[in-house]
Amino acid sequence: MDQQTIRALCAADMTAVNELILARLQSDVSLINQLGFYIVSAGGKRMRPMLTVMAARALGYEGEDHLKLAAIIEFIHTSTLLHDDVVDESDLRRGRATANAAFGNAASVLVGDFLYSRAFQLMVELESMTVQKVLADTTNRIAEGEVLQLLHVRNPDTDEAAYLRVIERKTAVLFAAATQLGGHLAGLGAAGEKALFDYGMALGYAFQIADDVLDYAGDAATLGKNLGDDLAEGKATLPLIHAMAHSAPDVQARLKQIVVDGEASGFGEVMAAIAACGSLEYSRAVAQGYADAAIDALAALPDSEAKAALAGLAQYALQRAH
Repeated sequence: MDQQTIRALCAADMTAVNELILARLQSDVSLINQLGFYIVSAGGKRMRPMLTVMAARALGYEGEDHLKLAAIIEFIHTSTLLHDDVVDESDLRRGRATANAAFGNAASVLVGDFLYSRAFQLMVELESMTVQKVLADTTNRIAEGEVLQLLHVRNPDTDEAAYLRVIERKTAVLFAAATQLGGHLAGLGAAGEKALFDYGMALGYAFQIADDVLDYAGDAATLGKNLGDDLAEGKATLPLIHAMAHSAPDVQARLKQIVVDGEASGFGEVMAAIAACGSLEYSRAVAQGYADAAIDALAALPDSEAKAALAGLAQYALQRAH
């Protein structure tokens, strides 16, 4: 199922989710409204709330709580973006200035905190201890992932296993919560929820690895950010990790020094090593393996258009240009 068909299938739900996000973003503190609207209106794929909607619909859910749950997931994700851009000192996201570049670091951190707390207010309204527990655990794991990634910044010895541990916490756990809880709302049993959790985890890995490939192989205008940003921030992602592991000793030493220094000017050397080692192809193959695992996890669900859409989203994670 292609992206146009998937988006058409959930268009009414996603319109309602976006309306809810804007309504619950409101505050009597004007800066929260300004900065919050700035980041939320920047666009983005809305992948995580879409997963919540599609997981619930795949199981025949007919209520409206999935809209609130989808908004919660997006608020949590958006708050992490605000915090990430401050930590990474980023100045460009989705083709325009980051919130911290436009409003300052302090405002971005504090509005990120507001969005976290707004998400938890919405959780309480759902009156589900399961939802609260899963999302409380998930946000804690995301925070661990942020700190874990910080420990690996400018660390030339970051290996594939360490990289995947960061992805698990920073990205995959929120995908998994989005899909698992969509199934929970629909009254799915423990085995079915586990299948949706596994789907979300595998999809999160595939999505992030594909994203990291785009940082070396994408188009800056399409991506809406500068190529090589990860390198400039001293982050060794899978293409570079693979190249460092498979290059000749002198090239490996040079690549490690580039990581230590966060040397953006070394981007050309890194690209040459990545090409020589087939590191983009390797990374794409790893991402494809996770996408395949995500699709396999859906076998436990009954066939439906929404299930087909979830499978389509797994393929989209690999084929997207931004």
